[in-house]
Amino acid sequence: MSVSPRDPLLLAIDNGTQSVRALLFDLRGELVAKAQVALDDYRSPQPGWHEHDVDAYWQALCQACRQLWTQPGAERARLAGVAVTAQRGTVVNLDREGRPLRPAITWLDQRRTEEVPPIGALWRTAFRVAGVAGTMRHLVGEAEINWIRAHQPEVWEATDKFLLLSGYLNWRLGGRFIDSSGSQVAYIPFDYRRRRWAGPRAWQWQALAVKPSMLPELAPPGARLGSITAKAAFDTGIPEGLPLLAAAADKACEVIGAGCCAPHVACLSYGTTATINITSQRYIEAVRFVPPYPSALPDAYSIEQQVYRGYWMVNWFKEQFGHHEQSRALLEDVAPERLFDELASSVPPGSMGLMLQPYWTPGIRLPGREAKGAIVGFGDVHTRAHVYRAILEGLAYALREGKERIERRGGVRITELRVSGGGSQSDAAMQLTADIFGLPTARPHVYETSGLGAAIDAAVGLGLYPDFASAVAGMTRVGKVFEPISGNRAVYERLYKDVYLRMYRRLRPMYRDIARITGYPRGA
Repeated sequence: MSVSPRDPLLLAIDNGTQSVRALLFDLRGELVAKAQVALDDYRSPQPGWHEHDVDAYWQALCQACRQLWTQPGAERARLAGVAVTAQRGTVVNLDREGRPLRPAITWLDQRRTEEVPPIGALWRTAFRVAGVAGTMRHLVGEAEINWIRAHQPEVWEATDKFLLLSGYLNWRLGGRFIDSSGSQVAYIPFDYRRRRWAGPRAWQWQALAVKPSMLPELAPPGARLGSITAKAAFDTGIPEGLPLLAAAADKACEVIGAGCCAPHVACLSYGTTATINITSQRYIEAVRFVPPYPSALPDAYSIEQQVYRGYWMVNWFKEQFGHHEQSRALLEDVAPERLFDELASSVPPGSMGLMLQPYWTPGIRLPGREAKGAIVGFGDVHTRAHVYRAILEGLAYALREGKERIERRGGVRITELRVSGGGSQSDAAMQLTADIFGLPTARPHVYETSGLGAAIDAAVGLGLYPDFASAVAGMTRVGKVFEPISGNRAVYERLYKDVYLRMYRRLRPMYRDIARITGYPRGA
């Protein structure tokens, strides 16, 4: 498709964990203009808690939009529509006047409660027979709404609407309590198979202290949610009456923004949470009783495996051990990432036997709640550089294990990789990923893949493309491709099969002993 300077533009608002970005895309998927505002209103009132001021999310969105209109190429007259994508699992309680009742509980929060609603005997028996009774108890205890009812009953009683962050932002923009079915990833009564609220007899309504009236209306990705209100137009500078379209959660949007719409092409997200996803028309549980998430395509599923703290570990390393590179970057006026790439590249593949298991935060089923991170193989030859490369390699090993689990359960064969997220900007990370997976590994043509996925949803919803297949084909393409290096691949193959795949099973008893002795992780 040829694009003229007067063709429509699409506004994607991407509310991630670290920032809100206002992004303008044209119909070829080129990023025309961008504005970014950091999110710094996080707080941790107690260890393991993670909250954010609700109105501060909206104010950051407004500031990002107002900054966008000052950028070259940001022509409001060419805007055709707007769509929101946001971090998953962050929840907001509103009263009858639409006022926040407490700070948002974010997806990083680790609080849980033992005071949960009772589940009927029939469902308890079914879970016990299926061997998932413990998992279900854990999930119910993790649900934010159950914690609020148990520990802040006055907030629960006053809650008129219980929304995900995407639903809150869509309401502030369009004035309606309506959200995309593609954004519903949280401890809520959602039917993942049918991509709608659970039926009236579903166990979720017993196990979660949420009422149907608290939840928004749902619409599929690409559907029109409404129009920008006069108040939102005044706050953001987005033209009043502009169509507001449904997108999906940030990971789901990343997948289609990276062009991964066929099961043989997997999307790796090297973000705060590291994930591997494929898009499937079939409902596939890569782990039994853990559902696939809704895709940014209205009739598809995103089959996902994740490493919960993922590339957060890279930032952890930089904060704890990367002061030298960050100081050098300031003195030499270069990007710190370039120096960290040099650090990783100074170490041979396999990090001279230093192996890392990236379970910095415990999981629910795989790995289990007892899991901890581990680094084994230390010797006097190892330096910070070896630790840094071992982190990158450990994340890639874990995601390869997820790939193989998806292939076994789904009966698919993954033959290509796309990598998005902050880690995709590292050539060292890209090359070792290609080597560990043994597959060609490509960057998408733009870094802002979650925003691009939201723009694709908007383009189809507005009729600017006739269907999702043509929109993805017209708006996505690959950038640099990294091919596996045979010598590196041989080293990684042996380390992965002979060492990495055995680590968790052999360390698991010790993880349990650590939890028993220290009490951390709680509930292991």
